Amino acid sequence: MIRRSVGLVPLLLAASAGPVFAQSHAGHGAPANAVQPAPQLPAGCVRRGAPTADPARVGTPGAPVCPTGAVPERAPASADPHAGHDMSTMGQAASAPAMPAGHDMSTMPSGQQPAAAGQPDPHAGHDMSTMGRAAPAPAMPAGHDMSTMPFSQQPAAAGQPDPHAGHDMSTMGRAASAPAMPAGHDMSTMPSGQPDPHAGHDMSTMGQMPPGHDMSMMAMPPDVPTSADNPGRPPETSPPPGATSGPAHAADILFDPAEMAAAREQLRVENGDVRTTAVIIDQLEASFGDNEEGYAWDAQGWTGGDINRFWWKSEGEGDFDGEVEEAEIQALYSRAFRPFFDFQTGLRQTYRPEGDRTDLVVGVQGLAPYWFEVDAAAFLSNKGELTARAEAEYDQRITNRWIVQPRAEVVLSAEDIPELRIGSGLTSLQIGARLRYEFRKEFAPYVGLEWTKSFGNTADFLEADGRSSEDTRLVVGIRTWF
Repeated sequence: MIRRSVGLVPLLLAASAGPVFAQSHAGHGAPANAVQPAPQLPAGCVRRGAPTADPARVGTPGAPVCPTGAVPERAPASADPHAGHDMSTMGQAASAPAMPAGHDMSTMPSGQQPAAAGQPDPHAGHDMSTMGRAAPAPAMPAGHDMSTMPFSQQPAAAGQPDPHAGHDMSTMGRAASAPAMPAGHDMSTMPSGQPDPHAGHDMSTMGQMPPGHDMSMMAMPPDVPTSADNPGRPPETSPPPGATSGPAHAADILFDPAEMAAAREQLRVENGDVRTTAVIIDQLEASFGDNEEGYAWDAQGWTGGDINRFWWKSEGEGDFDGEVEEAEIQALYSRAFRPFFDFQTGLRQTYRPEGDRTDLVVGVQGLAPYWFEVDAAAFLSNKGELTARAEAEYDQRITNRWIVQPRAEVVLSAEDIPELRIGSGLTSLQIGARLRYEFRKEFAPYVGLEWTKSFGNTADFLEADGRSSEDTRLVVGIRTWF
């Protein structure tokens, strides 16, 4: 009987310590060839190094006396889930750290409660020294959606394995900014929890310009001189003093001076001193009015360069059955004083049945704004008679070949000239329009209408001669130039 009782003591001790051993060694399999020691430790004692061992209780009141190699078991009421952890920085403000690959922390709350008594510490062996340090939200590693991770973390349920076991948490909470995405990658719509499409990509040169691209001159206006005052153009540096200290034509030192002089003259001719000649017959037409048929012409031309030219003009009209009513020719010197206007002066010779006149001419001719061709001149005759005339016309294109040309002409006189049937003031006004078709730029037939009205004493002179002061005519003619 005594032997049976003694033999049951080890079984009772093993039964009392069985739950503790089963819990502390859960998931740990002993080797197949290992010899299991006999459970001979007193109640409340465990092997030194066991998960529930508490060496600090050795010699404390209430602690059991354990044999060599054993220490008291941790008291259930004072089980510390973070035993062995560095808690020196606990309580400091910290933002959500970057999680290691494969861990979803979106539902992890803050405020970790200690594990229940007898439960294994889920953070055993983890470096927690940097937890709680202030840091901005770092860039998440591939595949981790941390957008919904709250700051309060509840502990894992008792008996659940720690998902972070064996992970290095030393870099948690360090500041990191999201890297720039490579060209062609749109991360704005990337859902959470999806695999990282940029895994394995080299992001070290993100945001840098590719080699071979010189961007130093971007957004700089071209340094091109213009006729306009453009203060936005970058300032031009003055040439160095040595640029003007040498001879005027340094190339003459190396080449024949005569050949270089001929080359400079040719360059001047081709780039500014260009000689041109033109003849423009603006009107060569027949007119049909009230029982009258007549003809008229208006032609002009020039020869010279861009600045200085010799200009000639001629116009007149007459009846098919009669004499020339009026004809004139002008010889003028023309000089450009604006990009589109010339100053002209010279002589005019006029032929009329009533009497001829020789006039001094001073006028301007050019292209006004909105493409109006203007010709205005004052005439001082050899008898001291002062008259003036102004013409304006405009080419309105309907198509590339059909063109309408409105035209107006006004004649003024400073005094009455009875001999020439001209009254003072506004002498006459002529308004017309011609529609032409350009077979070529140099040749275009036309048809049009022309209305003429005389005023003041000029109308009285015409009516005294039995002629009308107002006339409307149909004109048909050609316009050509060469």
